[in-house]
Amino acid sequence: KTPVKMTVSEALDRYIESKNAVLSPSTIYGYKKISKNRIKEISKIQIGELTQEKIQRWVNTLAKTKSPKTVADTHGLISAVLAEYRPSFVLRTTLPQKVKHEIAIPSESEVKAIMAACIGTKYELPIMLAIWLGLRESEILGLTWDSFDGENLRISKAIVIGEDGAVEKGTKSYSGTRTIRVPQYLIDLLNTYPHNGDHIVNMSGKAIYSGFSRICEKAGITHYRFHDLRHLNAS
Repeated sequence: KTPVKMTVSEALDRYIESKNAVLSPSTIYGYKKISKNRIKEISKIQIGELTQEKIQRWVNTLAKTKSPKTVADTHGLISAVLAEYRPSFVLRTTLPQKVKHEIAIPSESEVKAIMAACIGTKYELPIMLAIWLGLRESEILGLTWDSFDGENLRISKAIVIGEDGAVEKGTKSYSGTRTIRVPQYLIDLLNTYPHNGDHIVNMSGKAIYSGFSRICEKAGITHYRFHDLRHLNAS
């Protein structure tokens, strides 16, 4: 089919396939979820028959049940598809206004409570790696024993969720590949941590999330996301 004869669904699938080797598995997985769940109203329309009004009506419908960010991300993907297969069609869609979210950062007393509550549990190492070194959850999961030389950690891999489950990939960006000096507390923790395979932390992201939620509850503080510990380190 010529590009303008493809339906939106066909064009999106073709676009995703063309990016499969260069984008993160988690990004491709996200694109496929969008294709499956968020384009129903326009999926069978041919690219050449799309109009701004049809796009706007679809966005209006999407905005009734999805957040402004979700709508913007979904529209952005469709915009990229159109730029690829119908470049003369310039979108001028009105999108819902984004809501600014304040970054949640645990207070000093809350951090102390989290640290005290996690000591001696299997969640101590991942939580301390996030607090002390500011590592992303995916980077913590990607750490292997050969990346630790006794004093430094080499951050060069990450584990993300792809279409078929956990997938190992490179770090999020070029600057994401880095070597970090490890404080003595973490050196001692790593030296006594059980070696169960090549990876240092042998649990899923879901397990870390659930465990951290229980640690927050145990510490008697409000629920935070595991990623908020990275914000804490940056602050």
